[in-house]
Amino acid sequence: PGSPYQPVIEALENYPQKKFYNVSKLGGAKYDTLPYSIRVLFESSIRNCDGFLVKETDAMNILDWKTKQNNVEVPFCPARVVLQDFTGIPAMVDFAAMREAVRNAGGDPVKVNPACPADLTVDHSLQIDFSKCAIQNAPNPGGGDSQKPMAKLSPLKAQPRKLPCRGHAGCKGPCGAGDSSRSSGQFSAQIENTPILCPFHLQPVPEPETVLKNQEMEFGRNRERLQFFKWSSKVFKNVSVIPPETGMAHQVNLEYLSRVVFEVKDFLYPDSVVGTDSHMTMVNGLGILGWGVGGIETEAVMLGMPVTLTLPEVVGCELTGTASPISTSIDIVLSITKHLRQADVAGKFVEFFGSGVSQLSVADRTTIANMCPEYGAILSFFPVDNVTLKHLKHTGFDKAKLEVMEAYLKAVKLFRNDESSSREPEYSQVVQISLSSIIPYVSGPKRSQDRVAVNNMKSDFQACLNEKSGVKGFQIAVEKQNDIVPVQYEGNEYKLSHGCIVIAAVISCTNNCNPSVMLAAGLLAKKAVEAGLVVKPYIRTSLSPGSGMVTHYLSSSGVLPYLSKLGFEVVGYGCSTCVGNTAPLPEAIRNAIKQGDIIACGVLSGTKNFEGRLCDCVRANYLASPPLVVAYAIAGTVRIDFETEPLGTGSNGESIYLRDIWPTRRELHTVEEECVISSMFKELKEKMEKGNKRWNLLEAPESTLFPWDLKSTYIRCPSFFDKLAKEPVAPQPIENAHVLLYLGDSVTTDHISPAGSIARSSAAAKYLTNKGLTPREFNSYGARRGNDAVMTRGTFANIKLLNKFIGKPAPKTIHFPSGQTLDVFEAAELYQKEGIPVIILAGKKYGLGSSRDWAAKGPFLLGVKAVLAESYEKVHRSQLIGIGIAPLQFLPGENPSTLGLTGREQFSILLPPELSPGMTLDIKTSTGKLFSVIALFENDMEITLYKYGGSLNFVARRFL
Repeated sequence: PGSPYQPVIEALENYPQKKFYNVSKLGGAKYDTLPYSIRVLFESSIRNCDGFLVKETDAMNILDWKTKQNNVEVPFCPARVVLQDFTGIPAMVDFAAMREAVRNAGGDPVKVNPACPADLTVDHSLQIDFSKCAIQNAPNPGGGDSQKPMAKLSPLKAQPRKLPCRGHAGCKGPCGAGDSSRSSGQFSAQIENTPILCPFHLQPVPEPETVLKNQEMEFGRNRERLQFFKWSSKVFKNVSVIPPETGMAHQVNLEYLSRVVFEVKDFLYPDSVVGTDSHMTMVNGLGILGWGVGGIETEAVMLGMPVTLTLPEVVGCELTGTASPISTSIDIVLSITKHLRQADVAGKFVEFFGSGVSQLSVADRTTIANMCPEYGAILSFFPVDNVTLKHLKHTGFDKAKLEVMEAYLKAVKLFRNDESSSREPEYSQVVQISLSSIIPYVSGPKRSQDRVAVNNMKSDFQACLNEKSGVKGFQIAVEKQNDIVPVQYEGNEYKLSHGCIVIAAVISCTNNCNPSVMLAAGLLAKKAVEAGLVVKPYIRTSLSPGSGMVTHYLSSSGVLPYLSKLGFEVVGYGCSTCVGNTAPLPEAIRNAIKQGDIIACGVLSGTKNFEGRLCDCVRANYLASPPLVVAYAIAGTVRIDFETEPLGTGSNGESIYLRDIWPTRRELHTVEEECVISSMFKELKEKMEKGNKRWNLLEAPESTLFPWDLKSTYIRCPSFFDKLAKEPVAPQPIENAHVLLYLGDSVTTDHISPAGSIARSSAAAKYLTNKGLTPREFNSYGARRGNDAVMTRGTFANIKLLNKFIGKPAPKTIHFPSGQTLDVFEAAELYQKEGIPVIILAGKKYGLGSSRDWAAKGPFLLGVKAVLAESYEKVHRSQLIGIGIAPLQFLPGENPSTLGLTGREQFSILLPPELSPGMTLDIKTSTGKLFSVIALFENDMEITLYKYGGSLNFVARRFL
């Protein structure tokens, strides 16, 4: 009220019951120039403006992005959060503890719920206790004992019916086991309903015993945590738990949780997300604004607090031109990634526009967005367009919902249309990438770093023949470079020459694990077979899909028979050809190569191509994309110019060129979306709705308050709310505080709160041993984040911690009243018993590294009242305030050394009743020294949170 700016609430055309903020009308001409990603920030600021957490000035700063970028901090309230189990457990434990505290203070605990939808995926707790070596060209490629009854391993897992062999021509043994590495594909989590396929018969088979054993261990080891998660999903509103064995957080987020447009009680707004996974940016490929943050920021959003960020620069990445017909998705993705890395986009938003964007499938877009950590951008945003809508249709989105989504996004100008005459947004800078300039490469002939453009392959190999023996050369005399060696094989005569291919292996490995690239190989094989092309029988061909999901792509699209027809039979799963495990070449071929000193070649879609690795008589080896492996196998030589020379002669007697059988990107996308994606998402949704048997049978309480088990070493009620009162107490002076730790520069969050294994000599180990656990049962700090007793003891327990009081790396400090050298926890415990506050002295960049909630919570529970450092990592500074610790900074040019501080003094810090952002405070030491420091509170909200004892207590009082 009283504001000159009034947001316009409108009804959606043709859907009068659907309402939304028409922020485009509020922003006017300025709005039309904003990048799409900034428009999402603007809408969020309007919808969440409350005058305190989000102010009117914040919204106007976003609208004035062109002049305010990099100069102001703005709040952002994402529509939802995604947590994985390691960071989700402490957040949900805090909410459970808050319910208890609110009840104890006379409030209604049922009101305590996350402020926004929170999806928790239990995907980080699986440890590999059992494994089998990859076995290829064997009757039992899964590695398990095919005769061992699977039902004995798990009473909860029904044994699938073993299907009879179909008499496949290439059968090498009984269907005894399946793919032991069933890893997740680009668009799929591990789908329980999708059977593992026998590599030799493509028939469903039982899961290998190693998978079952690991799953049994996971449920046994983490039963307490899983029961707590299940309780959380039952009693809290806005909380859903994605059970184990479903998939990784960022992939489930993309495949199942993404809304694109939120609809709550007929009110529409853009989907947006933050999550505790650095690959959360994957969703940017669907037009959803999202990125990875730390656990404490995610928990703050669940508490109703915004994420604060510097209004970022937005780099516009303009894609133009048309990709080369033989460029694969991987060629395009890696080329764009390389350009962005060179463009210095670190800490910025990247947004894609231009005519070339529509050539990228959603798979391409999400892969580019997923690689943000590789080039340092905060996110890489692809606005929703027709390609996005088509993909969502195939993933099972309801038609009516899609129509509403499209109408809303167009109404608020968040829909990108290549054919629109409206001008593009304005960007901080523009990076232009011509897809036409992206050409496919192969690597070789001896090292993977030696890249060769495919259109230069013939001339480059000729140069290798001429060069002296070395990293590329073979030093073949000019008069011998055209030698031909005839060879008899299976009743026919063939001619071998330099550059002839004798090994061709399609392997789904690292970059080539993108199932769409393997699908491209299958479609090329289909066209080749239909044209009448063949592969010479002496070439050792093989197909190793790498994962069940790649097999899903190949089998559901119907291309496997065509690959088989060309000799690319599925030989197994796992590393084979690229680690040198290829089958021996026929004796006649080996002899001919050696007698004629022929530079024979291998082509494979793996990662390693060292000389002689595939076979001692194959001296030139090239790494290529899967479809190029098939193409070179058909050609039979690397001495070919695909542009001007045919692969071979078709059944009709005509020359067939590579361009005649290479699948277009449109063909590939159509098959991928219509044949593969639709069936995959249908199965994923069925699995999500059905759950899995172990999870369904897991018992969990349904009480409003969690029944804490005092004997539990995983879940414990933390003490953050011990002093909760309806009204906050004014900040009290910190008097006669001892220094708990005197640290140097670049202390990381891992120094403060380790996440790995628990050392047997640590304070946490002593605690667990006293609870009756053996070292084998300790698990890790990450797994025990729900137990504040373990995590507090683990604070500053890193063996690499360098405390200047000790003089060498060790998780130790001095308790000055007694003079004892103790574990950091033991010293802090003594100080608390004595009623003595403690502070930390540190150098520059305190709190570097990944955001970690216990790096702030741990020091708070140790009794740390303030940190006094030369400078801070920005995120960690805000986390300290969020838990109730004052971040203080030395004045410019000052530090403990220049001030003559030893850290053995006692410090008294005067905190006035009324704090203000950036104010100067006075500190007096027990030696009489007086100096000033800066209180690093940047705004009124941070001061309010500090006064309330942190965000947890602030929110808890709101429930009162």
